[in-house]
Amino acid sequence: MKRTIWCTLLMLLFLAPMLTLGQGVIKGIIVDSNNGNPLIGAAVVVEGTTIGTSTSVDGSFNFKVPIGKHVIKFSYVGYLDFEKNVEVTGDVDLGTIKLSPSLVDIEEVLVTASFVRDRTTPVAVSTIEPKVIVEKLGNKEFPEILKITPSVYATRTGGGFGDSRIYLRGFDSNNIGVLINGIPVNDMENGKVYWSNWAGLSDVTANQQVQRGLGASKLALSSVGGTINIITKSTDAQKGGSYYYGFGNDGFRKQNFTVSTGLMENGWAVTVSGGYTTGNGYVQATNFEGYSYFANISKKINEKHTITFNAFGAPQWHNQRNNKHTIQEFRDNPNGIKWNSDFGYRNGQIYTTGYAYNFYHKPQMSLNHYWKLNDNSMLTTQIYASLATGGGRRVYGQNSTWLSRQFPSGLPYDVTALTQEGYYDYDWVIQQNAAAMNGSTCIIANAVNDHQWYGALSTFTTNIESLKLTAGFDGRFYNGVHAYKIDDLLGGKYFLDNKNINRPASQPLYKGDYVNYHYLGQVLWLGLFAQGEYIKDNYSGFLSMAIASNNYRRVDYFQYEPGNRASAWHDFLPWNVKAGFNYKVYGEHNVFVNGGYIKRAPIFSNSFLNNTNTFNDGVKYERIITAELGYNYASRIFNVKVNLFHTQWLDKGLVKSLSGQTANILGINALHQGVEIEGIVKPISKLDIRGMFSWGDYRWSDDVNFKLYNENQELIGTYNAYIKNVHVGNSAQVSAAVSCNYEILPKLKIGADVNWYAKNYADFDPTTRTTPDSKQDAWRMPNYYTIDLDANYRFKIGNLNATLYGNVNNLLNTEYIADATDGTNHDEFTSYVFFGFGRTWSTGLRINF
Repeated sequence: MKRTIWCTLLMLLFLAPMLTLGQGVIKGIIVDSNNGNPLIGAAVVVEGTTIGTSTSVDGSFNFKVPIGKHVIKFSYVGYLDFEKNVEVTGDVDLGTIKLSPSLVDIEEVLVTASFVRDRTTPVAVSTIEPKVIVEKLGNKEFPEILKITPSVYATRTGGGFGDSRIYLRGFDSNNIGVLINGIPVNDMENGKVYWSNWAGLSDVTANQQVQRGLGASKLALSSVGGTINIITKSTDAQKGGSYYYGFGNDGFRKQNFTVSTGLMENGWAVTVSGGYTTGNGYVQATNFEGYSYFANISKKINEKHTITFNAFGAPQWHNQRNNKHTIQEFRDNPNGIKWNSDFGYRNGQIYTTGYAYNFYHKPQMSLNHYWKLNDNSMLTTQIYASLATGGGRRVYGQNSTWLSRQFPSGLPYDVTALTQEGYYDYDWVIQQNAAAMNGSTCIIANAVNDHQWYGALSTFTTNIESLKLTAGFDGRFYNGVHAYKIDDLLGGKYFLDNKNINRPASQPLYKGDYVNYHYLGQVLWLGLFAQGEYIKDNYSGFLSMAIASNNYRRVDYFQYEPGNRASAWHDFLPWNVKAGFNYKVYGEHNVFVNGGYIKRAPIFSNSFLNNTNTFNDGVKYERIITAELGYNYASRIFNVKVNLFHTQWLDKGLVKSLSGQTANILGINALHQGVEIEGIVKPISKLDIRGMFSWGDYRWSDDVNFKLYNENQELIGTYNAYIKNVHVGNSAQVSAAVSCNYEILPKLKIGADVNWYAKNYADFDPTTRTTPDSKQDAWRMPNYYTIDLDANYRFKIGNLNATLYGNVNNLLNTEYIADATDGTNHDEFTSYVFFGFGRTWSTGLRINF
């Protein structure tokens, strides 16, 4: 026996050199065929075998294969597969392999949307690869995919479908520019982004990029914290499609399909996609139902002209949780952290009231023309429209407090409107209304927030040797409809309301009639932008400027008679200038610096006094001054980025109602500064490790003294806001993350993400700090971390490619506080909170055909 073993070992030693001679090393680099960017994690496989590897951070690959003829297959999510016949007689260098995007007009869209090339454009940027969205998202909210990005804090707030929020460098969505295919989607009245309006966006996203700080967008955006660039699917260049079915915790179900003709010989191509999502919600009484649809029709007229039409939307309804509670109140409730105090039952079904139900449909359509004037110049023009309808359920009337809780205590005004179990007692309210002599005194109204938004965006780009010039026009018109519309009389025969001066107060009102208020917010935006970018081998720089005429008008149908309902147009002139310089020290190293100045118009609601057409003459522009210094290092297996940022936010727009009058609170300034580090290492071909750390210090800079005047400009009083050196709330100022992804077996990949958050202060209203004693920090929430797992397995079903996905979020079921509002004692006992989600999971199967 021993002799047999020794003979075998000697034979292996003898054959080893011959086996080595029977192999060769194949190496090369894979890049994007359009812009030359390296593709990280692209798969390189010998067809019909499990021999292969994936590319490193610089797009390079190398692996051993047996001597002989082979077919090498190159593939990457979002790109067309490519095959190459290779005869191996020794080492083989394939040079640069260029993969073409699987979308017909993706390069033109990326140019229009100001997507940037890392290590060339001097801004802090993180690009979310398409495969990360596919593998990591699961049943998480769309903004949560950015948690691996420095200085990002994303939560699900109350826990309703699509109700997530995101902060970037301590700034909320009002101060983050969000672009979809280069088209701005921030609300034109207040700058907010309501993610529930885009609940199906994850199903149609092809690329996503976060540009922190100034960003590279050439538009006059309110991008103080940064810019989120989202590129939806375009027309697939390859014929085929896919079907996905998934399910998860709390009744989560999701279906999605996509089908494409591919680019046909006649130059036409069509891609359509549709989806359906439903569930009960992790939080009590947050059930939801949502649809999504997407269509792209493209016509490649010739080598110079391409026309595409895009349409997508996500109609949905969802129940919400609006009121926070103290930690002890959650502890005392049988439902624990899932407790929702904003609902009851009607006819055996969940029914939510008081800012706890939302329904909306915001389709966006665009017609795009891409014109390659010559080899160096291109003109892109987009005409788009968004016709949105929807709103939220509200309680209204003389006794509206029957079905509303008094935030922040969470206690009802009238305990008789609650059942013994603590739910809203709609039957009791219906009885009271039915017995009332003068109709209902507590009704359900829908707070309508419809809008019609039309725009045109035209961008001209030309290259003159090393100089790239860009200039264009950005025009928008927005008509926002704001009103209360009766939805349910709750047992009464009619409703009386005296808010409309154009009808008698005694006029009976019924379902569908307007009550409380009805007005239009109209915004006209006309902008110009220009940018020059100079790019050489070792250095690059840019100078960008934008200016706009931002006009507001208010039309009120309740407080004014016909002929006097529209205010005058009031014009603001926001503008910005920014510049940056990047220098490649040598090969692997580069440094950059940028800076800018933004002068921003006040939001619509601050421009008119007391919700009337009276213009606020004291309203001021906001000013932002920012600067940044960055360093990047990139090698074959390791890439790291370091950024230092400093942002001053001056004259933050706040208007405060006191004693029935309105004050312009001027001089509220904030300082946001910090350091960000992110990196990726790929020690072996099947393993990549990504990480980030960000430390920020976000504080209010000054105490504020302001005077309150009445409408006759008579002094009512002097007030103070003592906030100097108090930390800005609602965003973790220190965060870290590590993401490990490993292909443990051929076609089986697992991933683990660890996120840690610290230095997170409860939110508060700066104008409530009116005495010197109140100048202390808000409650600092406990630090916490979560662990998420994901896995996917690729296999065949007949001739079809299939992938099975699995995700577990918050694996350890960590209990943590994600959102808080500061209490009277600035501590954990008096502050009001939302807990984050515990352990959740989802799984799904995708079949490609």
